[in-house]
Amino acid sequence: MKKLAILALLPLSACIRLGAEPPPSLLTLTPAQAVPVGTAQDSGAAKSILISVPSVPQELAVTRVPVHSTDTSLAYVKDAQWVEQPGRLFARLLSDTVTTRTGRVVLSLRQSSVDPSSQLSGELRSFGMDATTSEAVVTFDAALIRIDRPGAVEKRRFEARVPVTAIDAATVAPAINQAANQVAVEVADWVGR
Repeated sequence: MKKLAILALLPLSACIRLGAEPPPSLLTLTPAQAVPVGTAQDSGAAKSILISVPSVPQELAVTRVPVHSTDTSLAYVKDAQWVEQPGRLFARLLSDTVTTRTGRVVLSLRQSSVDPSSQLSGELRSFGMDATTSEAVVTFDAALIRIDRPGAVEKRRFEARVPVTAIDAATVAPAINQAANQVAVEVADWVGR
């Protein structure tokens, strides 16, 4: 009788899934200008900066790629998923870009006990697709605090748009990567002035 009960349950085990099936591959960002391996930096000889992971709206607090079809409608690209949340990916891209373009020593939050010359934070407001214009959109509201200007906060919005021919899992990552790199370069140039 026990064998019969176990055999009856076997077909059901193939139907049960814990969580959604992962996509064939995960998406990530790559910096247009990577920090060369073996690059040594010294905060005693160069300015330093603390780059925080930007805050994000709820639509970006997930690993899926959002698509706006109207001002009030949101969906996600089928089978497109980031390897980690967009805020963390973008912060890492910013860190590499600021390092290569400005020569500043980029500190992590854990290293923030060292007094950085400046601090960069902000909100990643858009990091996905706009179906009405067929574009990848990255929008970052940056806030910069410089140690040489106590109490002053500089704010600036950066945005890049890259056209796409289709909105699917194959086309979104390269377009968003290009837009994110463009924003990162503009932020690095602003920080480095």
